[in-house]
Amino acid sequence: MKISISGIRGVYGKDFVPEDVIKYCNGFSKLIKTGKCVIGRDTRNTGEMIEKLVSATMLERGIDVYNLGIIPTPVVFRKAKEMGSGIIITSSHNPLEWNGLKFIIEGRGITQEELEIVKNEKNSDRINIGNEITVESDYIFDAVNIIGKLKKPQQVTVDIGGGSAKEIAPRLLEEIGCQVETINENLDECSRGPDPTSDKLTELISKTKNVGFAFDLDSDRVILVMNGEKKSSDITLGLGVVRAIKLGIKKFVLSIDSSLAVEKYIIKHGGQVWRSKVGEANVIQMMIENNADAGGEGSSGGFILKKFNMCRDGLLTSGLIASMIDDETIQKDIEFFESFSQSRSKISIESSLHDKVITMIAKEMKKKYEINQLDGIKININDDTWSLIRKSNTEDIIRVSTESNNKQLLKKIQSEMIKKVECCYEEIK
Repeated sequence: MKISISGIRGVYGKDFVPEDVIKYCNGFSKLIKTGKCVIGRDTRNTGEMIEKLVSATMLERGIDVYNLGIIPTPVVFRKAKEMGSGIIITSSHNPLEWNGLKFIIEGRGITQEELEIVKNEKNSDRINIGNEITVESDYIFDAVNIIGKLKKPQQVTVDIGGGSAKEIAPRLLEEIGCQVETINENLDECSRGPDPTSDKLTELISKTKNVGFAFDLDSDRVILVMNGEKKSSDITLGLGVVRAIKLGIKKFVLSIDSSLAVEKYIIKHGGQVWRSKVGEANVIQMMIENNADAGGEGSSGGFILKKFNMCRDGLLTSGLIASMIDDETIQKDIEFFESFSQSRSKISIESSLHDKVITMIAKEMKKKYEINQLDGIKININDDTWSLIRKSNTEDIIRVSTESNNKQLLKKIQSEMIKKVECCYEEIK
């Protein structure tokens, strides 16, 4: 089981069990000041049974429960901002046998300090019984007001990925003026895996006439398909930034693993950039601290527009991108982002050894390169090339990411870093 500010995640029935659901919901109830909690879930087949446990636990703690059912994560975040708190039953892009809990307080993910409270379930005596209340969301109406209407219709293909975007994503895109075709609506008939950032999206590419979007199971991630090819997750973030700059936004926070090209684009257009640890909650916290209005994570295609939602919002981002398709400059913007390339790999290593591997590599790299240890080890090769080695918050893996505007150097550095992680792991093991 993985426990972090990104959520509680595990294989349900194996290392994530009903007792864990009750324990962590009990702990989370201590953070709730309004006495109200919104609940939503993705489409995993274990979601309904966990939902019943979550609801019962919160009701027992005297919390009124507003259940949205199967619904995208960004919709829960927005409603939770209104109600004061929320719980999403999801493991996002993780394999289907996984599930988990994502906690929202005051419209944002929990901080590390709040996570410690969630983990401590003591002193959770029952006060009274809460009420279960049916509720609807104004998400689509609110999102259309931010995005605006298209000047002329756009043909859009949406790959639902069998997830919670099934109802919301097509309706949102139709409301702004798109003609929408959907594929992979149901999980048991889906032609791809739950993570669009790692899937080849072959079916979406073949069926997209103009522009296509692929979502993960809870719709905080979105990947763009355009001109017959899948675009990188950093392109999704980059185009969100382009639209934010058009809205007059100048202050951005990017996770440490997001593309250098996006940072250069922001600075080129008179903006300012801060870098945070990887993790939506870390990006949001730094946005709050620096009064930044937008940002996100390139690795997940996770664009964040703070005034609308304090989370990665794949739904809103798809609408923002669709609204710019006819813009004469969008292809030039994409070409600029694609002048840099990234390679991302993951190496299966048990979580108990992550810190030892990272520490060993850091000692070696310090001798040769300038490194940044904000989150793992970011190795600055030159002004246009970097590599990041960090442990995952959500899986039993170490991630290796490299970016450069030189493809040969990119391939060389990424290969060297992967070998370094594997060698250190073998030595420690």
